Amino acid sequence: MPRSRMIRQVALLSAAQALFQTASVMVMTVAGLAGAAITPAPELATLPVAAMFLGTAIGIAPASLWMARVGRRIGFVAGAVLGTLGGLLGALGIFYASLPLLCLGTGLVGAYQAFAQFYRFAAAEVATDAFRPRAISFVLAGGVVAAIAGPILGRFGGPLLSAGYAGSFLILAVISLLAAGLLQGVDVPRPARSASGGGRPLGAIIRQPAYLVALFGAATGYGVMILAMTATPLAMLHHQHDLSAAATVIQLHVLGMFLPSFFTGALISRFGVLKVMLAGAFLLAGHVLIALSGTQFLAFASALVLLGVGWNFLFIGGTTLLTRCYAPEERAQAQAANDLVIFIVGVATSLGAGAMLHLLGWQIMNAVLLPWLALAVLALVWLGWRERRG
Repeated sequence: MPRSRMIRQVALLSAAQALFQTASVMVMTVAGLAGAAITPAPELATLPVAAMFLGTAIGIAPASLWMARVGRRIGFVAGAVLGTLGGLLGALGIFYASLPLLCLGTGLVGAYQAFAQFYRFAAAEVATDAFRPRAISFVLAGGVVAAIAGPILGRFGGPLLSAGYAGSFLILAVISLLAAGLLQGVDVPRPARSASGGGRPLGAIIRQPAYLVALFGAATGYGVMILAMTATPLAMLHHQHDLSAAATVIQLHVLGMFLPSFFTGALISRFGVLKVMLAGAFLLAGHVLIALSGTQFLAFASALVLLGVGWNFLFIGGTTLLTRCYAPEERAQAQAANDLVIFIVGVATSLGAGAMLHLLGWQIMNAVLLPWLALAVLALVWLGWRERRG
């Protein structure tokens, strides 16, 4: 692919990422609060957020396999249309105070997310080997727009209509519809089939040590991030912070998630993917330590910024490492298996966030994440030792 065309495709995917991530951040900002407003059970407040990740987990494999047949453009546009429907249903759920209908809406936004997760892989597929880490980073850098726009639009839409937060979901529907129009310009070549057929069995791909560590690292970053991010607005309200303060903290967190994307690819090229992923794991441990220090606004804000940067290093690093583990004709099943596991972890942590916060409190909920992070560090050190030895 000519360099100018490659750059255009990466830029388009980055813009699509900005729109998708804005919709996702809006759900993360207001769905738990909307759930709390229409259910008397505090442990069910984060159910709409969990439904989004459940929709993603259910949709990941079908999205990947379907796009292998019909191409990236059709799949990406279809995903954005699902996001539009999800926003409309979410608004209806709030109007009728129906938690199941709200969850159905956020579940469809999750299906949108299932397709959008492959934007970063699409960028890797149009990029040269040397440009690939940067292409992945630049697509995820589109989330910087979401960091600013998502919480602002969520907060703006909250009181817009008589049913609180229904306006936020209607704005989400409009954003998703804009994304569907933008994605008409996607042009990612389909991989040529190898002479031997469709590549190795999925089990053989997954059993590779690098694949397993890439998956575990990315799933750790995602799971830890989702658990803390989902619980943050509720925890802040519990500790006498208002919605404006909670939205500001989420905004800073999402900036932490995506602003480093402008240089994460360069760091990977210079220092190596495993060192960047290790740095991510230690940054997440830093989030836990700051969360244990108190519940003032500064403690929440500082912890959530570190949470975002740690996720960025682990997720981009894991994606980069994963692309080395499969041939072009194996990409659909390899990518689907990876993201399916990641979003199953996302479902579990988002679903458990409300109950863990209610039972353990903000600080203990974060403290129990330290053993998980220790395992991720050990896995990365082991793979680095194995590669040096080999």
